[in-house]
Amino acid sequence: MDTALWIVAGLLAVVFLAGGAMKLFQSKEKLVASGMAVMEGYSSGAIKAIGTLELLAAVGLILPAALDIAPVLVPLAAVGVVLLMIGAFVAHLRRHETQSLVVTAVLLALAAFVAWGRFGPHSF
Repeated sequence: MDTALWIVAGLLAVVFLAGGAMKLFQSKEKLVASGMAVMEGYSSGAIKAIGTLELLAAVGLILPAALDIAPVLVPLAAVGVVLLMIGAFVAHLRRHETQSLVVTAVLLALAAFVAWGRFGPHSF
């Protein structure tokens, strides 16, 4: 189970590292043009804040445990991802973006799995 939790945390970290970097380093217009239409409803500052949270989540899912420095941050980062995905789910639901809802729900479930596993039976 420990291996599965590491794999899922790694996959989530890759997804949120890429997504966070895109939100931080691309303009709102480029994000909307690239298929992130949900970003139309947010200010540039809000998009940068979401990107920053996603980057912090990516780092928090891996580095604390890998470096054995405050590994309790891993499940806390996973809870942060769950909260981010709840917000994303609501945003996509309001826009009736069914495909994005499915992806968001899967990411939410994976993050919840990591939080459960690292807070519970497979903590560090």
